[in-house]
Amino acid sequence: MSENIIIKSEEEEKLRKGLEGKSDSESERLKRFLEMPDLARTADSPLHEIVKRTLETKSLKGFDVIKIPEIISTDILFDLFNMPEGHPARSKSDTYYADEKHVLRTHDTVFWYYYLNHPSIREKIANKESFGAICFGKVYRKDEIDRKHMNVFHQIGGLYLAPDEKQIVTPEDLKNVLSEIAKGIFGDKVEFRFYDHNFPYTDPSFEMEAKINGQWMEMLGSGLPRKSVLANFGLSNYNGWAFGFGLERLAIASINLPDIRLLWSGDERVRKQLKLGNKFKEVSKFPPVVRDISFIVNKDFVPNDYFDLIRDHLGDLAEEVLLLDKYEDTKKFGEGKISYTFRITYRSLDKTLTNTEVNTLHTELEDKTTTNFSAEIRRV
Repeated sequence: MSENIIIKSEEEEKLRKGLEGKSDSESERLKRFLEMPDLARTADSPLHEIVKRTLETKSLKGFDVIKIPEIISTDILFDLFNMPEGHPARSKSDTYYADEKHVLRTHDTVFWYYYLNHPSIREKIANKESFGAICFGKVYRKDEIDRKHMNVFHQIGGLYLAPDEKQIVTPEDLKNVLSEIAKGIFGDKVEFRFYDHNFPYTDPSFEMEAKINGQWMEMLGSGLPRKSVLANFGLSNYNGWAFGFGLERLAIASINLPDIRLLWSGDERVRKQLKLGNKFKEVSKFPPVVRDISFIVNKDFVPNDYFDLIRDHLGDLAEEVLLLDKYEDTKKFGEGKISYTFRITYRSLDKTLTNTEVNTLHTELEDKTTTNFSAEIRRV
């Protein structure tokens, strides 16, 4: 019989309370991210519909559903999943740190740890039973700014494990389950294909592509859990399969959505169109306003940190930020300095922005760039 498992974390509660008393830009940023709604659990969101269709897959019948903390220790999130010190995913330019040892979760595969340590599952392991679970929700990762990416997004993952003495799971078993999920989400006629890949916690590993609206797109990552990773959780003599995928990618493809920001829209003209399989029609395409910003900074400048500043200042008004130019000139800029030029596309989803409004915002951004990154603005 399946369970709904909710994991409470005293560590997370303590860190959230600690954030409440802070007003620095990074703390304000983390509080804002954590307060954003979980669209995978928002009834009228297409992300919720993808989750619903996935859970209705026959092969996943009887699976537990687990909800896990959003702030997790690096020991769990990285160390147990073959991402040791120095791994790119641990970089502060890629990951949001609540403190030196805790981060906003970057992947939902971390649910393995909480699930495999849950008392009811430890009991099943002791009895040499098979079991499986699904986990979904928000994840957080620093990212570029464009119409297809946000630094707060949603994933869903699944895990099935069986005792070696009772069942040896094969790649074909996994592919059959994934085929069923694809058909459940997109219909029986959807085309899909698999190819080999590499993930730190599964071997062999596969990516699956589906043909949506005439285009092949990456749908999910999957594989058979490495024995070494399962051993990190004190589990031996078990094998199985696992998968994980991003919900926004599939929703955007299914609806032909031109901008990821629309998934969060409060405009009823937009919301009523956010149905899987529906072809989105622009309700109001407000004109863009483009401004360039050029500056000289130290060579340790991290673009992802700058994108965070832009998001903090402009919110949803930043549609896209493109790197136009990056170069060094010791004679011109000095030792250890580098020049960047970015093109920012300002566009509101709700109204036409005036040049005066954009000029004010852009001047404020220049000031914040100077203050936060010790930058020297270049007038070109």
